[in-house]
Amino acid sequence: MPRSFDEVLLPHLDAAFNYARWLTRNDADAEDVVQDAYVRALRFFSSLRSEDARAWLLTIVRNTWYGRFPRRAGSGVTTVVDEDADNRADLSLDPEAQMIQQQTVAQVQRALEALPTDFREVLVLREIEGLSYKEIAAIVGIPLGTVMSRLARARERLAGVFAPGETSGGHRGLP
Repeated sequence: MPRSFDEVLLPHLDAAFNYARWLTRNDADAEDVVQDAYVRALRFFSSLRSEDARAWLLTIVRNTWYGRFPRRAGSGVTTVVDEDADNRADLSLDPEAQMIQQQTVAQVQRALEALPTDFREVLVLREIEGLSYKEIAAIVGIPLGTVMSRLARARERLAGVFAPGETSGGHRGLP
């Protein structure tokens, strides 16, 4: 039974915006990218053949971003992201724990924003959006091995931010 555009793609609006926000590093640009992506998705909805509408939509978001901002997409220019968007504190924690949690979230956001776009986008798709390596490869348009390599290098860079005194080639705390 054919399903409507709203049924298939609207449930993925938050994921599309989140991904666009990490790509653009700016809420206003992310909103524009998602709006353009949804217009394109509506126009090409009849071409959706797979059951994985989320990966299909995120591919459109990515292509929209690179089409809209071709020079900025690979640049290291940083624009402030709305830091309150994902800083919701766990209200079951005491005030000190909430503050520590908020500081940790802000530190992770800054570390992710500092990554090159190639690394940031695969890390966001894997760790925040929970996509498989195969889905990421399809969205980004790179081989599976490249996804794994970029993820490993992105994780290594993040580990360097959070444990600057440790070397990346050392053991991981095993006895």
